[in-house]
Amino acid sequence: MNVEFRVDVRHDERVSTAEPTSRRRGRRPAGQDTRTALIEAARAVFAENGYDGATVRAIATRAGVDAAMVNHWFGGKEGLFARAVLELPFDPLELLKILRNGPDEELGERIVRTFITRWDGAGGGVFVALIRSVSGNEQAGQVLREFFQKFFTALISSIGSDDISLRMTLCASQMVGMGMIRYVAKFEPLASEDVEVVVRAVAPTLQRYLTGEIG
Repeated sequence: MNVEFRVDVRHDERVSTAEPTSRRRGRRPAGQDTRTALIEAARAVFAENGYDGATVRAIATRAGVDAAMVNHWFGGKEGLFARAVLELPFDPLELLKILRNGPDEELGERIVRTFITRWDGAGGGVFVALIRSVSGNEQAGQVLREFFQKFFTALISSIGSDDISLRMTLCASQMVGMGMIRYVAKFEPLASEDVEVVVRAVAPTLQRYLTGEIG
């Protein structure tokens, strides 16, 4: 299955290049390309504040560059969001292969463990940014929806379960809900709970959605 995420980027929020000469231009952390620094900073700011709450100036400040560089490299805030957040930082097909490597009856455990580990790590900011941005950016909701639809549809089809559409929706609701509680709403103790504790608590429900009776 070819899992792709394409978006049409609108350059709505342009930043004027007519900045005072006293402003910093293109200054960046040592060893980092300006474009890369902006992408990394944008992921962090979008993850913290969502699309609506993030500003070009805040992103540029975190990256250590002039705000005009956002317009120069990405055409504005929306273009930067598309590059930093809407383009997934991993190959979904490769992830499917990893998760299919093991018994079907332990698939729920592997999914929960893998996603939480990635969300907790450096790459997790992309999904947190998507979740935080859903209400303020239609494309964020579309990407989140398409990823889980395609991912779980392929996974459930590969293990031969029936009611694929219903199972896919239930699995997506479990994972998105878990992400919301752990990373956005930050309900304790789930927000800081050990990965294996969460796996033991959540995996049985996800496993039933994947292979058990749901009707």
